[in-house]
Amino acid sequence: MSETSTLPVPQPLRGLRVVEFTHMVMGPTCAMVLADMGAEVIKVEPIDGEATRRLLGAGAGFFPMFNRNKKSIGIDLKQPAGAAVAQRLAASADVVVENFKAGVLAKFGLDYASLAALNERLIYVSHKGFLPGPYEHRPALDEVVQMMGGLAYMTGRPGDPLRAGTSVNDIMGGLFGAIGTLGALIQRGITGRGMEVQSALFENNVFLMGQHMLQFAVTGRHPAPMPARDNPWAVYDVFTVKDDEQIFLAAVSDAQWRSFCDALGFADLKAEPALATNNDRVRARPRLLATLRERLANRSANELAELFERAGLPYAPIRKPEDLYDDPHLQATGGLADVVLPDGDKAGQTVKTTLFPITMDGQRLPVRLQPPRLGAHTQALLAGLGYGSDEIEALRGSAIVA
Repeated sequence: MSETSTLPVPQPLRGLRVVEFTHMVMGPTCAMVLADMGAEVIKVEPIDGEATRRLLGAGAGFFPMFNRNKKSIGIDLKQPAGAAVAQRLAASADVVVENFKAGVLAKFGLDYASLAALNERLIYVSHKGFLPGPYEHRPALDEVVQMMGGLAYMTGRPGDPLRAGTSVNDIMGGLFGAIGTLGALIQRGITGRGMEVQSALFENNVFLMGQHMLQFAVTGRHPAPMPARDNPWAVYDVFTVKDDEQIFLAAVSDAQWRSFCDALGFADLKAEPALATNNDRVRARPRLLATLRERLANRSANELAELFERAGLPYAPIRKPEDLYDDPHLQATGGLADVVLPDGDKAGQTVKTTLFPITMDGQRLPVRLQPPRLGAHTQALLAGLGYGSDEIEALRGSAIVA
């Protein structure tokens, strides 16, 4: 427990108002980061709620994951009176976050040019498929940019491109949007003026590929997909052991190799001159791995984990996402927090979610507001903008707000 844990949790963005016109993952991630750091974040949803509230399968966790610490208001932007409400709300913001297709929000007077004309201090954060250029009007998804940006090629086996197992570009795009927001806030503190910030899926993916692009530039050799790559370390692999369990084991230095052999009782391998250095072992990798797989086949994953833990060597059990709920480190450090599901068959039930993976002043940033029900804050937000009770009821009665 941190010595500062009894202090109030830091909220460095407290007092900042963020209005988000977002959906799915990318834009909501950016706004969630700002919310976790203390900003008042107002999520503007369609009159029937953001579609991720109703997604099934792999999308079922999107809304409760990326919309904590936010307030919700439902507005029908397609009605002129609804667009006027949204404009009034956006005019009250320090930051507007959006991830609609280019030109969509301009129809409602909610683009950067329209809003900046009313408030020169506004920071406007756009999340797109592509930054401005030849591709900017293409529709993009995480999977699209993983395929065209080299990530699926590097993840899959040769001839079998495979998307990564989570929404890496959507989430990273939101993180870059948040980083840009923080930089723009510092600049605004100096100049008094806001700016537009843009983040994009394709460029995020290319940033991830930079190390492999430079690998090619330096070596002149095409990078092989990760399952078939030229590994710089000999012992750096998943091993199938007793009862068909699997465990990842590694020894990435000569000192770790010696510790590896000592921990497992492989004195003969430690003494073999052809395995003395890392590069020697890399050259002998096929033979060495075959030997290790044979010798480890009847040892249990738990036994190996305990040996590697004591020896201070890298290892990892192969886990499924649901296994993380029982992870002792996450439980001991408060890495998981309760949220109440707002929608679906399990609405009202409390489940665990993951927190933003940083500490500030030795503390994790908590869930202050539950993922909101649609329109949970409409009344208070409109009243705060100066709408009277009768006006709010009229807007509700005309299905302009929810």
